Amino acid sequence: MSAAAWAELLKARRSRLPWVTALAFTIAAGFGGLVMFILQDLSRARALGLLGTKAALTGGTADWPAYFVLLTQTIAVGGSVLFGVIVVWTFGREFSQGTVKDLLALPTPRTTIVAAKFAVTAVWCLLLTLQTYLLGLVIGNSIGLSGWSAAVAASGLTNLLLTAVMTIAVVTPFALAASVGRGYLAGVGAMFLAVFLAQVIALLGYGSYFPWSVPALFTGIAGPDRDPPGLLGYTLVAVGGAAGVLGTVSWWKHADQDH
Repeated sequence: MSAAAWAELLKARRSRLPWVTALAFTIAAGFGGLVMFILQDLSRARALGLLGTKAALTGGTADWPAYFVLLTQTIAVGGSVLFGVIVVWTFGREFSQGTVKDLLALPTPRTTIVAAKFAVTAVWCLLLTLQTYLLGLVIGNSIGLSGWSAAVAASGLTNLLLTAVMTIAVVTPFALAASVGRGYLAGVGAMFLAVFLAQVIALLGYGSYFPWSVPALFTGIAGPDRDPPGLLGYTLVAVGGAAGVLGTVSWWKHADQDH
């Protein structure tokens, strides 16, 4: 397992994707800070050219709790795409680059190879989440957000990690799609379909019954008048994540690899 995990880490380190994902979440944290900066003083924002003379932002507050909520929603919405891209790349690259035959010829159980891939992607996604949190601390402090306390910071980190774990769980089926489709295309297609359906089903009020909608609903993105997902929603996320992992393992173990 350690050798397989090391190989996956080496592949990631030699690609540009870690830098691209890190940059994407850096921009997201910075944008959240910009929103907080604007909400602190709308007249100042207009004077600096950040808002048009007739534009306004209403219904928001500029403090630490609000900023942590915004970062959490970033992980839920942006993570469903970027975490999905990481998973699809990790599994799809073996087929697109023609290395799958060499990989399967190694004296390493296929279950171990899949487990190593999932372990590396999970750690990768959690590190991006921690990066977003730390950047949020720096940005929020630099613009002088109010409402800071150790309890607020701990709650913000907890919600970020819970959202990240749920998002990681719901993107695991994309690994199966990339494997069955023998490349990136099927995985990316499944990812976009899930993201689209998550938005539509959540708007219809049935998001708690659709695993890919649950992480965003957990962050309160639907508004204060919507109840958070119940036990059923969280259970579906866990079941979906387990199904994605077990389905991918089963496919790698039993599918025809004659190509």
